[in-house]
Amino acid sequence: MNYNFFTKNKNTTPQNQPIPGREAEMIKGRSGGYMFDAGIWKMLRRCLLIGTAKSTYYAGKQELTEDFANVVTQAVAENPGRVAEEILYASDGRAINNSAPILALVLLSMGETPEAKKAFGEIFPQVVRTGSHFYEWLNYTKSLRGFGKVIREAGKNWLSREDVKGLAYQFLKYQQRQGFTHRDALRLFHVNPPTENHRQLFEWVVKGWEELPTDIPSDALAQIWWYEWLKRNPSETHIAISQGRLTHEMAAPVGKMDKQAWNLLFQEMPIGAMLRNLGSLTQLEVLRADEGANLQRVEAVLNNREYLKKGRIHPIDVLKALKTYQSGGSLGRSKKTWQPVSRIVDILEKAVELSFEVVEPTGKVFMHAVDISGSMGSLVADMGLSCCEIATTMALVTAKAEKNYEIRGFSTQFKDLDITAKDSFSSAVRKASNQNFGGTDASVAYDWMIGNKFKADIVCFWTDSESWAGNKHPSQALKEYRKKVNPNVKAVYVTLTPYQISLVDPKDPLSWDLAGFDPSIPRIIQMLANDEL
Repeated sequence: MNYNFFTKNKNTTPQNQPIPGREAEMIKGRSGGYMFDAGIWKMLRRCLLIGTAKSTYYAGKQELTEDFANVVTQAVAENPGRVAEEILYASDGRAINNSAPILALVLLSMGETPEAKKAFGEIFPQVVRTGSHFYEWLNYTKSLRGFGKVIREAGKNWLSREDVKGLAYQFLKYQQRQGFTHRDALRLFHVNPPTENHRQLFEWVVKGWEELPTDIPSDALAQIWWYEWLKRNPSETHIAISQGRLTHEMAAPVGKMDKQAWNLLFQEMPIGAMLRNLGSLTQLEVLRADEGANLQRVEAVLNNREYLKKGRIHPIDVLKALKTYQSGGSLGRSKKTWQPVSRIVDILEKAVELSFEVVEPTGKVFMHAVDISGSMGSLVADMGLSCCEIATTMALVTAKAEKNYEIRGFSTQFKDLDITAKDSFSSAVRKASNQNFGGTDASVAYDWMIGNKFKADIVCFWTDSESWAGNKHPSQALKEYRKKVNPNVKAVYVTLTPYQISLVDPKDPLSWDLAGFDPSIPRIIQMLANDEL
């Protein structure tokens, strides 16, 4: 009998214990493992990009959102200007939807300093862009704080903006949301019409048009005139859509919708609406394998990087659309069914890739370590997609842009997922999502690379960061890998859940912590590989 078990391996620590001497920098995760404290600013970005309105494997949505609210409050007290910058960053097409930025905007308005109030007012119109956003903000504001001077000023300015035509579009498209109507909003904020066009618009909102004006009052109110005309002439839907340029939200509630009406709407349909309605349009046979012109328009819109960016189309929205469309209607809330058109599936596959930001191949060697443990099977927000499915997609985007890579999955083992750049996103997701079980030990990736002398230039972990099952911390395994294989290897950990934990040693200058489903992450990883950041 001897005490080798006690005297050996002083360079490693089980993950269910903090690293000796680093206890103050580490916190215990919900899984029981110890990770480094990510701090409030990394936590803020994660919450804004990922959202907290959906429970994860380890925490409920109420707990996650309370954490979110607390970290926003702390950050606002420390630096409200920086909070405003983070909200804008997330709201500009990087968050999976705009709800988390809108909630944070409300919390920013609750800051006690003049700087917080000023920062709120400055970013308000850039975050609250649509009628839907406006009423979501109004709902959160009513519940959390009430309507003081700063809030009334923001609401009044939004409702009396100079672009009357754009305002009329929002009023018509979103006539009621979150328990509010436009009439409620105008009365709440006591908005005085600054122009005659505003006066006529507000009069329509409050009273409606008992009599339809003989002529269109102005270009700003043209869509409203055609909407009112269609209410009185529902059988003339085709004319109203063609001449009034009505959207489906405007025409469908009051007109008689048939295939031709939907075909007319499709010709002018914005990119977001097109993405959401591909299944319906297929069921209506507007989109068919033999409707070449319409399929060409789908391709021209969805496979255009500039359209995707301008429309703030998040890659996860495209991935969700791909998964839903392929299901033929068996996924999601719709009761419609359709036979998927193969070309549309191909277009969506390409759109997923285009919606991420990548640059030219770096020539570096990449190891992508995708967390396939049981916790990664949990769904993200209202996307209907698991953390593992999204992680696999993001890893594959980066791999498709490179020539030297490997994609493997880790739980308590590090296994080949048989995923290559030739895989479609659909096939890659299937390969990874069929393996969500077991504990989490990120250090096994480094163990495998040491054992196989795999010399990576950069190792990318796609994970929820809840690593707990190993006999050494990932940061300790990384040090061993650098000692035995490549002293200059870089490590990137992309955290896909809104937790305040990190696998990155804050003292390691060659390791980075990135957050969430930001479309720019593949490009950032490539820039890190090239020493451009």
